[in-house]
Amino acid sequence: MSHTNLLQHKKQTDSLGRATFHHIAPLADVRPTSREIRWLKHIERHGPLNSAHLHALTEDTHRCKDTSLRQLQKLRAGGFLMLPRQQRFTEYADFNPYIYDLTKQAHTHLIDLGRAEPAVRPTGHWGHGAAVSSVTSAIEIAAARDDVRYIPAHEILAIKQASLAIPIGNSKLIPDQLFALDYGGRYRAFMLEVDRGTEPKTSSAARKSYASSIELYRHVIEQNLHRTTYGLKATTLILWVFSRRSNEQRFLDVVGQFGGPAKNLICTQVMPNDRAAQTTISSCYGNNWARCQSAPVLLSRSGLKTG
Repeated sequence: MSHTNLLQHKKQTDSLGRATFHHIAPLADVRPTSREIRWLKHIERHGPLNSAHLHALTEDTHRCKDTSLRQLQKLRAGGFLMLPRQQRFTEYADFNPYIYDLTKQAHTHLIDLGRAEPAVRPTGHWGHGAAVSSVTSAIEIAAARDDVRYIPAHEILAIKQASLAIPIGNSKLIPDQLFALDYGGRYRAFMLEVDRGTEPKTSSAARKSYASSIELYRHVIEQNLHRTTYGLKATTLILWVFSRRSNEQRFLDVVGQFGGPAKNLICTQVMPNDRAAQTTISSCYGNNWARCQSAPVLLSRSGLKTG
C-alpha cells in the first residue's frame, strides 16, 4: 500500500477498523424490514433526515435507540442509505446526529415494492432543504401521535395536476413546502417557509427581503391564488420558521405593516440551528406559532379553534 493510500485508509476507518463518516464496509444481501421500509418512505417523502427523527418515527414499535442506529448503519452498508457530505459543513456537524438520504438502490427497491410515491422534496441549497425536511418530518411524526394524518404535497398537487409554483402576474411564488393535516374529516393546509438566518444581515436589507416575500403571499391570499392553483378548500396557514428570535420579531413587524389580508394567516416559530433543534420532534406541532396581531396558533388537534 502506498503512503498516499495508507493516509486515505486511516481517514476512512478508526484505529479498530470500524466504520466512519467517510467509509463503511459493504454488506451483501441486505433486505430492508418493514420497519426499515418506513424509514425509507419517510426520507423519500420529506428529504434528508437525521437518525433522531428516524428513530422517533418507529419508536412506537421499537424503543431502543441503539438498535435503530445499528439498523441505519446496516442499511448504509447495504447500499440503501447514504450520508450526504454537505452535512459536514453545517454548524455543530461533529456533535449532531448523522443525516441520511436515499440511494438509487433504495428508490429502485421502493418502486419494486410498489411503494414509491411522486414526492415533492425541498430544492435549492442542501442545508436549507435539510432544514425544511426536518420541520415537515417532525410535524408528520407528532401529528401521527395525535391521530392526525399528514397529507404530503404531491397528494394536494394531484387535485388539479398543479406544480408547486403559484403564478402571480409576471412573477411566481414557490413555497419551501406544502402539506395539509386531516383531523378526522376537518382539514387545514399549510405553506411552509424556512429562514435559516442567511438572508441580508442589515436591518434595512432584511426588511426589504421580508417585505417582498410578504407582498407575494399577500397577493396570493387577496386573489385566492392558492385555491385556484392547488384546488384547496380548507383554511390555509403560512408557516415561517426562523433560526433566530430577532429575525422572527423583525419579520412580524413587517407583516404588521404589509401583510394585509394575509396578516392573520402568517404564523411564525423559532427553531434554533443547534443540537437540541436537530433532535426535537414535537415543538413544531405542539408549541405555539406566533402571529403579529392575533392569538397564537397550534397545529395540534387542540388548536383547531384558532387560525
